[in-house]
Amino acid sequence: MNTKGHCYPKSIILQAVYFKLRFTLSYRDVEEIMKMRGVSVDHANIQRWVYKFTPLLESEIKKRKGRVGASWRLDETYIKVKGIWCYLYRAVDKLGNTVDFLLTRKRTENECSVISN
Repeated sequence: MNTKGHCYPKSIILQAVYFKLRFTLSYRDVEEIMKMRGVSVDHANIQRWVYKFTPLLESEIKKRKGRVGASWRLDETYIKVKGIWCYLYRAVDKLGNTVDFLLTRKRTENECSVISN
């Protein structure tokens, strides 16, 4: 990520973009959080940073994300969520890492195809 030409260091820009993307905050909320951390930055700058650096961050994350191997298993269980019984399906790789999951109220025959797509 090239932050050349910006008035703020790379770590400040990344922190502001992280807050915006990770949590459901407005740009003004992020501005306030940054101010509490001792950084005075306008919400319009944060918006420009998010628009500029989000595609770059996404491409870096995709490069670093490990591929799922050819072997994975589907785990199914029945759990209670807020007082309602639901089916929890998890796709798990050889190492036991969760690849994907699906939470649904009803059990259908097509759950495996939904997860694998």
